Amino acid sequence: MSTTNIVLSFKPKNVTKKLLSSLTDRAKLVVTKRYGLDKDGEKMTLEAIGEQYSITRERVRQIEHAALQNIRKSPAYKQEKAAFDELHGVIDSLGAFVAEDDLLAILSKDVSARNHVHFMLVVGEEFKKEKEDGEFKHRWHIDQNVSKKVHEAIRKLYKSLDDESLIPESEIIQEFLKHLQDVNQKYLTEEIAKRWLGVSKNLDKNPLGEWGKADSSNVRTKGIRDYAFLAMRKHGSPIHFRDIAKQIEKLFDKKAHIATTHNELIKDKRFVLVGRGLYALSEWGYLSGVVKDVIKKVLDKNGPLTKEEIIQKVLKERYVKENTILVNLQNSKFFKKDKEGKYRYADGN
Repeated sequence: MSTTNIVLSFKPKNVTKKLLSSLTDRAKLVVTKRYGLDKDGEKMTLEAIGEQYSITRERVRQIEHAALQNIRKSPAYKQEKAAFDELHGVIDSLGAFVAEDDLLAILSKDVSARNHVHFMLVVGEEFKKEKEDGEFKHRWHIDQNVSKKVHEAIRKLYKSLDDESLIPESEIIQEFLKHLQDVNQKYLTEEIAKRWLGVSKNLDKNPLGEWGKADSSNVRTKGIRDYAFLAMRKHGSPIHFRDIAKQIEKLFDKKAHIATTHNELIKDKRFVLVGRGLYALSEWGYLSGVVKDVIKKVLDKNGPLTKEEIIQKVLKERYVKENTILVNLQNSKFFKKDKEGKYRYADGN
């Protein structure tokens, strides 16, 4: 979710080098491999380090824990206070609460350098990490109250959404901010709110920038049907399947074969055929079925109607010629005309 880059006045690799200088050789090796602080930048698990040095996983964990404690008590840690203060200021400027990947991406384009920033976060006593869980990504904060309020607000926002909700980014940010009124006003900006939303694993935005539940097909698009739905929703009115294919290619840079697009529309209940090759979204209220079925549904809803009334109502549901409607009405197997000149659905059908 990073939209900007921040240039630090210090070099993270130089800071970690000084911090590690207070450790024994073995402790330095364990920490270096655990956090990917050497040239290859590869992070190793406790098990892998234990196998390499023929010690148990638990022993590696003990060495790591003791090393971090020793660094925090070392003169080098105090000497690098300005670097930690600057990092603290960066997190504060990002809202005091930020997803780990977002923070690291903002601070460095160099993946290996990100490992060194991450290590500084781990060592720094003022930085608190909350590990990834079912709802949220790895995240860091410098204010426990802000962290608590953001978590609560995200949960409330999620519960307020329907499974198929799609909300423009500006609107969901405003709704989100309503749940954060008791948070320090300096953090209540659209940019910070958007960054906070990015911590959630249950909320996300689709390729058109509309937000909803992350597991919704309207957000996590997987195929032509989902792209067609978003394209038609953006278009806002019935559209020919050939033009839907063109819109998919234009909006999402996805190859959409016309025949394939048509076949996908036919198989999905989100789409309704309303004319020769013309499709609408069922959520717009269009009735499904062929013209005969639409006439029946109109009569079921309104009772007996005149020819003119039926034509008027059916044309709101289908892009067809009036004559097509009249031909269907003349089918006495399905429709009967009463003494008042009104049509009803034939008994037995």
